[in-house]
Amino acid sequence: MAERSSTGLMMMMMVEPSPALALTLPAEVREKLAELELELSEGDITQKGYEKKRGKLLAPYIPQIQGVDPSLQVDHRIQASTQPVLPTSKHNKPRATNSRDERFRSDLHTEAVQAALAKYKERKMPMPSKRRSVLVQSSVEACTPPDTSSASEDEGSLRRQGRVASSSPYQSHPTVEHWFNRVIQGSSTSSSASSTSSHPGGRSHNATASSAATVLADLMAHTQLDNHCAPPDVTGLSERSQVASVRGLTRGYTHTSSTMETADGSDAGDGGAADVQQPDPNQPKPEGVQMSPLHGEPMGVVTNWPPSLLASLQRWGTTQPKSPCLTALDNAGKPIYTLTYGKLWTRSQKLAYTLLNKLSSRNEPLLRPGDRVALVFPNNDPVMFMVAFYGCLLAELVPVPIEVPLTRKDAGSQQIGFLLGSCGVTLALTTDACQKGLPKAQTGEVATFKGWPRLLWFVTDGKHVVKPPKDWVPLIRDASNETAYIEYKTSKEGSTMGITVSHAAMLAHCHALTQACGYTDGETITNVLDFKRDAGLWHGVLTSVMNRMHVISIPYSLMKVNPLSWIQKVHTYKARVAVVKSRDMHWSLLSQKDQRDISLSSLRMLIVADGANPWSISSCDAFLNVFQARGLRPEVICPCASSPEAMTVAIRRPPEMGVPPPGKAVLSMSSLSHSVIRVDTEEKLSVLTLQDVGQVMPGAMVCVVRPEGTPYLCRSDEVGEICVSSCTTGISYYGLPGMTKNVFETIPVTASGSPVSDRPFTRTSLLGFIGPDNLLFVVGKMDGLMVVSGRRHNADDVVATALAVEPMKFVYRGRIAVFSVCVLHDERIVVVAEQRPDASEEDSFQWMSRVLQAIDSIHQVGVYCLALVPANTLPKAPLGGIHISETKQRFLEGALHPCNVLMCPHTCVTNLPKPRQKQPEVGPASMIVGNLVAGKRIAQACGRDVAQLEDNDQARKFLYMQDVLQWRAQATPDHPLFLLLNAKGTVASTASCVQIHKRAERVAVALMERGRLNAGDHVALVYPPGVDLIATFYGCLYAGCVPVTVRPPHPQNLATTLPTVKMIVEVSKSVCILTTQAIMKLLKSKEAAAAVDVKTWPVVLDTDDLPRKKLPQIYKPPTPEMLAYLDFSVSTTGILAGVKMSHAATSALCRSIKLQCELYPSRQIAICLDPYCGLGFALWCLCSVYSGHQSILVPPLELESNVSLWLTAVSQFKVRVTFCSYSVMEMCTKGLGSQTEALRLRNVNLSCVRTCMVVAEERPRIALTQSFSKIFKDLGLSPRAVSTTFGCRVNVAICLQPNRLGNLADQGTAGPDPTTVYVDMRALRHDRVRLVDRGSPHSLPLMESGKILPGVKVIIANTETKGPLGDSHLGEIWVSSPHNATGYYTVYGEEALHADHFCTKLSFGDTQTVWARTGYLGFLRRTELTDASGERHDALYVVGSLDETLELRGMRYHPIDIETSVIRAHKSIAECAVFTWTNLLVVVVELEGSEQEALDLVALVTNVVLEEHFLIVGVVVVVDPGVIPINSRGEKQRMHLRDGFLADQLDPIYVAYNM
Repeated sequence: MAERSSTGLMMMMMVEPSPALALTLPAEVREKLAELELELSEGDITQKGYEKKRGKLLAPYIPQIQGVDPSLQVDHRIQASTQPVLPTSKHNKPRATNSRDERFRSDLHTEAVQAALAKYKERKMPMPSKRRSVLVQSSVEACTPPDTSSASEDEGSLRRQGRVASSSPYQSHPTVEHWFNRVIQGSSTSSSASSTSSHPGGRSHNATASSAATVLADLMAHTQLDNHCAPPDVTGLSERSQVASVRGLTRGYTHTSSTMETADGSDAGDGGAADVQQPDPNQPKPEGVQMSPLHGEPMGVVTNWPPSLLASLQRWGTTQPKSPCLTALDNAGKPIYTLTYGKLWTRSQKLAYTLLNKLSSRNEPLLRPGDRVALVFPNNDPVMFMVAFYGCLLAELVPVPIEVPLTRKDAGSQQIGFLLGSCGVTLALTTDACQKGLPKAQTGEVATFKGWPRLLWFVTDGKHVVKPPKDWVPLIRDASNETAYIEYKTSKEGSTMGITVSHAAMLAHCHALTQACGYTDGETITNVLDFKRDAGLWHGVLTSVMNRMHVISIPYSLMKVNPLSWIQKVHTYKARVAVVKSRDMHWSLLSQKDQRDISLSSLRMLIVADGANPWSISSCDAFLNVFQARGLRPEVICPCASSPEAMTVAIRRPPEMGVPPPGKAVLSMSSLSHSVIRVDTEEKLSVLTLQDVGQVMPGAMVCVVRPEGTPYLCRSDEVGEICVSSCTTGISYYGLPGMTKNVFETIPVTASGSPVSDRPFTRTSLLGFIGPDNLLFVVGKMDGLMVVSGRRHNADDVVATALAVEPMKFVYRGRIAVFSVCVLHDERIVVVAEQRPDASEEDSFQWMSRVLQAIDSIHQVGVYCLALVPANTLPKAPLGGIHISETKQRFLEGALHPCNVLMCPHTCVTNLPKPRQKQPEVGPASMIVGNLVAGKRIAQACGRDVAQLEDNDQARKFLYMQDVLQWRAQATPDHPLFLLLNAKGTVASTASCVQIHKRAERVAVALMERGRLNAGDHVALVYPPGVDLIATFYGCLYAGCVPVTVRPPHPQNLATTLPTVKMIVEVSKSVCILTTQAIMKLLKSKEAAAAVDVKTWPVVLDTDDLPRKKLPQIYKPPTPEMLAYLDFSVSTTGILAGVKMSHAATSALCRSIKLQCELYPSRQIAICLDPYCGLGFALWCLCSVYSGHQSILVPPLELESNVSLWLTAVSQFKVRVTFCSYSVMEMCTKGLGSQTEALRLRNVNLSCVRTCMVVAEERPRIALTQSFSKIFKDLGLSPRAVSTTFGCRVNVAICLQPNRLGNLADQGTAGPDPTTVYVDMRALRHDRVRLVDRGSPHSLPLMESGKILPGVKVIIANTETKGPLGDSHLGEIWVSSPHNATGYYTVYGEEALHADHFCTKLSFGDTQTVWARTGYLGFLRRTELTDASGERHDALYVVGSLDETLELRGMRYHPIDIETSVIRAHKSIAECAVFTWTNLLVVVVELEGSEQEALDLVALVTNVVLEEHFLIVGVVVVVDPGVIPINSRGEKQRMHLRDGFLADQLDPIYVAYNM
């Protein structure tokens, strides 16, 4: 890639005409070059085609220049002298051409960016990987105008002007004069397009074209991103094991393992600096004197000055009725109508009369004086707008001009509606054409827009208004403090406020503008701006009427078709003044080539309305360059600064007023970020060149204050917010007294705290300072201000830097937005750009990487997120710019749908809390003493004592399960034990004691005779859930064999399920497989052969029709410690673990469950669990035989075809106790949530349920159990009925919540309800348990896992020291009980593993008891509740599996907590799983929605994990629903997922590597 770009650039540079070359080019060649330039910028021709055509054009002229003496080629640049140097002809300053949009033109800045990029060495980073379907971009509208682009909604564009200080560096002197580099000359703006530095450090262009090309080509070869190094170690581990198989890394990218530097230079290798950022002691501080307020010249007193604006209108309307007031143009630029002052006066009167007298509701007039009225007029109809505006004023109504809503979903339209509602607007005025174009409801009326009040629409065209009677005269009062009109403004956050302007302020503002601009009667003015608000309204509708001026209004739609139209109209009408924005100057540059005969010599003032935008300067310069030859005088360019609140703040006066020459400042961006003004002397790269915005308005007083906190006056070399005290400002935000006080009634104070003046000031939201000659300079707006780690950055500056990186290649029409979002207590910079439709994946990625470096180098700030969206998809502001607040809103909501995303949290999040340092462990003994001293008890608890509950005779009699079955078959032969339901809810099969016994006998005979098995042989039982499985289990016991229950393979999914079957059969050393005929065929089928080696199966016997033979005798084990059965299960970490259950443990388990749940032969319980392992197996196969109760068996698989099966069965059989798994509960919650009414009609009633227990080996899922209870409450389910159980590999049943409902008297075992506590998640990461109130920040709800079973003892132990822990510690749960498993059964019989897990002892305290380690972390709490015996109840809380925890930044994280946060981040995230890879946190999310949402999730996931867990996500993987593997218990298999990720088997939609 680097090769390609450098040669391409070399090619470009070879044909880049140097200034001297341009002098020698004939005019037609220059024109053709300009045409090519336009084609490229408009996207009509590719970069390659452009370079080819351009090369051809320039080929004949290149040799001429190769041998020229370099000194002749030095640019004629303006020296830093006070001598005016005027360009002599337009040819000696050609428009330097480049493959880039001119608007953001500044050679110096581009050069600075290139130099910054050159500092970075060539390195590669992993490219995100993306599924092809995501690459299909949204279509681009067929024809798009030369777009107003830019970061600020109201700016059409931004120009980048980066100038290197052009005089010798000053010493630091605390007066502002010395911070300045003044360039004073006759021309108002010097040409930036060709200026270079005369400073010894600056690089001048005196190299030949070819050598420059080589230098640049070299330079380009080294501009790849430097952040390609290994991701920073967020785990605190030192070794970085490299796994190169992940998609994206396999593409030949190599990681080098240098640590990453954060933006402030501190090492981010440990995952971040301190959480409180210390200010840099070397940062520049203001040293100047405190500024004093600056006064504008006094407002002139004129004898015949009108008492109000309406008096002016009346005067001109009656004395000069034929005088032209406003000319409107059509889209071809032809004048369609000229409104005269006479017409304006009579039409306004007609409208005023109609509004007051002809509109009524219920015989009451609809409008009263002072009511607000919306003005909804399109931008191409200034005449109707002007009539409506003055008509409202004459009727004493308050006009509220707004944009025409085009669709019901316009960006920001809802906020406008909110404004109209708060202003109490009920009537909207519009034109006939506009009303027809508005979206309509079915009734044919105008649709009500989202968030808008109900409006009556009134069309103001001639036929709808009536002529007032002769005797009706509008009342024209003197200007008062009553509201004249309301202008809307949109804040940084997107909310819309109405700024009220009084009649007096409106008049005074017109007066001040007239004086400042030297307006005279009858002048002609060309207005390109929106006439509904801001400078367009002030100059083109209000001040013009005061001075009987003729306004030529250029609609935006005409500018799109013909960007030169305004210049042609200046020429045609000999206009004296033009009001434009810098984007209009820029557009006209692009298309001026066709025009020969236009002259701008009539202009005495070219008002640049967005002159306060620092980037307007290069448009001014470039415009002057080209049009000076056509009569434009340099001094007529007059930038001005304004804000909706303060209206016009300052404007450069026209030359005839004898004002000081314009000023320029070249300031260090780095100092500006600390709000300090310094001439740039060091960096040369990051400078901001400013032009002044002229003098303060007449009659105004201006000061600069600190933007935050108390408005203290700034020092003379400090940047602050400009405040104005004047009678020409707005007076309030309508209906917002609090904000009004803050903004319109600010009292600036001196350092000592005394007020500067007794007059209140208005904040302008402009950031700037007062320079030499009392000129005002603006460096940015509060709206674009981003304060990152205490430093201030301006969004416009960042945009300009981004666009200096090969802009036209990627950024579609320069459409780019920069804003900040708050993540983890600091602002983070987000850059969003529209990419060209033809940009390739790799190109975009290269561009993004280089933008990151450029911004890092020039602004010394990291970009948090860079997103590219397809062309034309960002929300547009009314005049085509980007709607920033709406873009930000979409970003935060995950509705931006980018096609490329690059997140860099590692480099810019520098305020993470410090990683936890592991302290040297305190000795165990001192720990126990510490606990005692602190009054904490040792965390241990036990269930009831079995011996007291049951006589030992029965326990001895029931020692072996096969004996119990035989006894029941004799004592109660026909007692029903099992009842199996099928998917239809009908009984598929039943089994009584004797039936099970007889069937078991036949299986035993078959094993001995057909299988020739011996006692102690292992037998795999591969059956679907049912009675067969139970009978064959007992058949094995009868024959003395050891049964191993195995889930049968899924016929549709053999490839993944059969290997597990094979593995269990092999690992358990089974010598025989018992199964059904159907499964037997499946095991030996062709499909099976593709998945496993079918020849190596042991003997397979089917038990479908066994001979009726009597078993001679039932096998009697010599000791109860002998192995009864093997229990195999796959843990969540993906380990297949089989545990050994002895006969003693098996009967002890059944006895505990019987006592806890009070199971007797008269009881019925319903079981909806898989019968293959753990408690599910025990309840399905063992407990009924032991206790004699009837079990209604509901195979969970059947729920897939009939979700309501389980609950219908519970209701039908009036079951009091039922068991299910989380996956069953989830199926019911999701599948039946909306069907409770239908179930009720089918008489499903769950009021019989006392206890519904969820069998689990994990932390209770509170959200799921609560929503289950809530949904089925309507069917009579008691909210107290649902509880959970807890078991694990070493002990399948540690906790079970017994029945809790009903009368305590008839249940001696009734226990208290399960309690929920809220713990501090931050403390939990440090293995501490701190209880907090519900709803407090960082609180995590945990539900008790059930009541500890009889005979079970539990203690919490330290995982490392193995000492007992106190109540307030999180530790491993250890269990001691007669039904603990006796050990793992593994192929290699790993003794060490076995000993550690199944018989371990405490290192101090009670060192005799033998415990088993569960591998789960939890804690015990003594609750206030008591159980039946009056004892206080000890609750066990399970937090999570120890194997699953993530050790990150020295702390312990539980994946489920991070996953819960992530799932909440966006509605389309269906499921989520996290794991670590090397030192990175990987988050996998399942996307339930369209693939175009995939990239939206990257930022949201990163944000939420940072905010809630202080962790930086390293990789975000977006996959399809169902990719995250889940086991039969509904638990996520995170390690399987990790293996799939590393082996590149997930087929992800998108993989993002966060830098």
